[in-house]
Amino acid sequence: MANTIITIGRQYGSAGREIGYKVAKDLGIKLYDKEMLDRAAKESGLCQELFETHDEKPTSSFLYSLVMDTYSLGYTSGSYTDMPINHKVFLAQFDAIKKIADEGPCILVGRCADYALEEYDNVLSLFIHAKMDARIRRIARIYDLTDAKARDIIVKTDKKRASYYNYYSNKKWGATESYHMCLDSSVLGINGTAEAIEHLVELKENTENRRL
Repeated sequence: MANTIITIGRQYGSAGREIGYKVAKDLGIKLYDKEMLDRAAKESGLCQELFETHDEKPTSSFLYSLVMDTYSLGYTSGSYTDMPINHKVFLAQFDAIKKIADEGPCILVGRCADYALEEYDNVLSLFIHAKMDARIRRIARIYDLTDAKARDIIVKTDKKRASYYNYYSNKKWGATESYHMCLDSSVLGINGTAEAIEHLVELKENTENRRL
């Protein structure tokens, strides 16, 4: 079992989540994806649907925030009271990510987890990408789509993820300097990328142990 918390940013269709699940199984740790939303909703008192609506989709519409704010009734934290609802949702998720990390080693997929945990020494932040052709083939196969439709979904989803990450963090989504390591799953394959991550975890922990 690893002592490292792994955060995974990923291009749509790069198999980032599938790779994460394989690493989690091999290392004997838990992976959090949508579970982060469930945890944030439960602990904040905000409506579950709010987290699903805003999941990696930033909105700058003040009117929309005011309308959606009616769903936040019952949330008692005074520090969040006057914030737009999209900020409330992000901060609740931010808090949930830190609480999850404090419980022990795990894998956190997306949702600016690397930014939330940037002060944690035991974090390994990764970004998984892949060639567009490989991503198109994967999405078209999984969802039985034409290549054109798969490409369209990939471009739109990546744009939403990038906008969310760039809006809420002080870094740029997909940029090498934003992560400890970027891996191309279309070169290494799902199993190869998972194995590479496991080696990186081992190297990181061995390096930290030598410093002690």
